[in-house]
Amino acid sequence: MCTVIVRVPAAADEPVRMLAVRDEDPARPWQPLGEWWPEQPEVIGVRDVRAGGAWLAADAADGTLAVLLNRESPPVPEGMTQISRGGIVLDAVAGRLPHPTPAVLGFNLVTVDEAGVRVMMWDGASVRTVPVPPGTHMIAHHDLDDVRSPRIVAWRDAFAAADADEWMSVLERSAQLEPSDDRAIIRDNNAHGYPTQSLLLCTALVGPSGVDVRYAELARPGQWNPVRLAGPVAPA
Repeated sequence: MCTVIVRVPAAADEPVRMLAVRDEDPARPWQPLGEWWPEQPEVIGVRDVRAGGAWLAADAADGTLAVLLNRESPPVPEGMTQISRGGIVLDAVAGRLPHPTPAVLGFNLVTVDEAGVRVMMWDGASVRTVPVPPGTHMIAHHDLDDVRSPRIVAWRDAFAAADADEWMSVLERSAQLEPSDDRAIIRDNNAHGYPTQSLLLCTALVGPSGVDVRYAELARPGQWNPVRLAGPVAPA
């Protein structure tokens, strides 16, 4: 149940700005923002240890960034082996479009590159890709700016009204809600039957001057604390 806020500028010489919050099972290990893929040496990202792919990744050389959010979808059909979504983000930053089948659970893929910002939405049956127009937008586990997501109804206008440098303050205000509240961005989804909690966040600038991605982890899953954003770590 991740959340992404993205601001698309009207002018081509201004950067796209993004704030992405990751919700995942705390027992599922990950590696922080870094260079984890020798086959893609220009790529930095947050690596999922189990699947080997990325939740969010960027290629500074190509000026691309992609992030994956889970989307509501039916389960994989009986008798079909589920295929991991782990490589989708790495393919996206390499310019390779995913071609999901019913063996892949639903996802929303947000991609930023020289062509602009777009969202690919897979619901287990069909794929739709929509361009993201200038302005401030939010996406979670439904469509872009979808009012079926209460957190979008509650907070999109606040992010739109704030300068991007103030988005962390808006996020902190949102965390005054209980993490099980449908309007919360910093979340604990256990009450809704999912073992996922907000674990970390990234901010990003993607524009003519390059890609700048910063990373921070929450001290306790599903609970807000002031964070210090930092750049990629060096692999051990």
